[in-house]
Amino acid sequence: MPALFQPLRLRSLELQHRGWVSPMCQYSCDPDDAPGVPNDWHLMHLGSFAAGGAALILTEAAAVNAEGRISPRDAGLYNSGQAEAWQRITSFVHRHGAAEAKIGVQLAHAGRKASTYWPFSGKRGSVPESDGGWTTVGPSPLAFEGYASPAAMGADQISGVVRDFADAAVRAVDAGFDTIEIHGAHGYLLHQFQSPLINTRTDAWGGDETGRNRLMLTVVDAVRAVIPESMPLLLRISASDWAEGGVDLAASVRLARQAAEHGVDLIDVSSGGAVAHQQIKAGPGYQTGFSAAIRKEAGVATGTVGLLTSACQAEHAVATGQADGVLIARAALRDPHWWLRAAFELGHDLAWPPQYERAVPRRTF
Repeated sequence: MPALFQPLRLRSLELQHRGWVSPMCQYSCDPDDAPGVPNDWHLMHLGSFAAGGAALILTEAAAVNAEGRISPRDAGLYNSGQAEAWQRITSFVHRHGAAEAKIGVQLAHAGRKASTYWPFSGKRGSVPESDGGWTTVGPSPLAFEGYASPAAMGADQISGVVRDFADAAVRAVDAGFDTIEIHGAHGYLLHQFQSPLINTRTDAWGGDETGRNRLMLTVVDAVRAVIPESMPLLLRISASDWAEGGVDLAASVRLARQAAEHGVDLIDVSSGGAVAHQQIKAGPGYQTGFSAAIRKEAGVATGTVGLLTSACQAEHAVATGQADGVLIARAALRDPHWWLRAAFELGHDLAWPPQYERAVPRRTF
C-alpha cells in the first residue's frame, strides 16, 4: 500500500488515509443578511472534496467573534445560526465521503489583518466602517503594511478572545465536527502575538519568547479543556516569518514541542504571513523541510502544505517521514477528485462513489 494511503489514528479519530484538504477561505458568506453563516456554496465546495476521496477536510477559517473575520464575507462560529449551518455541512460530508471523510473546523481570529476587502471585490486594504468594516485589534498598534492600524489589546480583551475560542470549540463539537484546528499562522492574531516583528508588548503577553507564545498556548489549553478527550486537536503554525528578526524554525520547534505537551496532536506546518516585506523562497514542496524538522525534533505528528500538486510528491513526503499527512489546496480546487486520481496513479484501489463508478479508470498494465 502506498504510504499516502495508509490509515492514521489521532486519538479516537480514524482517518482512512493521509491525503487531506487544507483550509481555503471562500469569502462567500452574505455580510448583510447572514454574516458569518456558511451557505450552499460552502456545502458544494466542501462536499465535492468528500465525494472526491479526501480523508480529512479542514474548513476555511471560522472566526471566533465578529471582529475576528478576515473580511465581512468570512465564515464564523460565534453564534447558534452559524453552528446550525455548519452542522448541515458536517452531516453532508459524513454521508457522502468516498473515503469515510472526516471534517474539521479551523478556528481563527484575524487580529490586525481583519476587516479587509475580499480578493475578488476589486478593492484592496482595510474596509472602512462606512462600508461595513470595523476597528481591528492586535498585540501592538502596528499596522500590517497597507492596512489600518489596530488598537492594542488590553488584558480583558485578551481574556475575552480566549473565551471566544473555547465557546466556538463547544459549538464545533455540537455541530458534528470530528476535529478542531486552531489557526496560529499566516500573520493572524495568535501568530501576531508570537512574532517579535509584531508583538512589542512588555507585559505577560509579550517580551520574551515565553510571553509571546503565551496566548497561543493559553488558547490551546482553553480549547482542549472543553472538547472531548477523544477528539484530536490540531494547530496550524507558520514555521518561519521569512523576514529578519522574525519567527524561525528553531522557535517553531520549541513552540510545537510545548503545544504537544499542552494537548495538540498534530502541527499543520505552513509559513509566512506576518509581514508584507517577507521574502519567501517558494518552490515545489518548499515547506516540507519545516514539517520534517518539527516532526523529528518536537516529536509530534505533522501535516505539510505548499505547492504539493502531484500524487508522487505527496507520496514522497509521507514515505520519507517528512510529514504524517499532506494537505492540498489549489490542486484540490483544480481537481476536487484529486485523491481518487492519486490513488489510481499510485496503484491503490480507493472506493469511488457508486454514482461515479462508471468513470473508474481501468488498469492496462
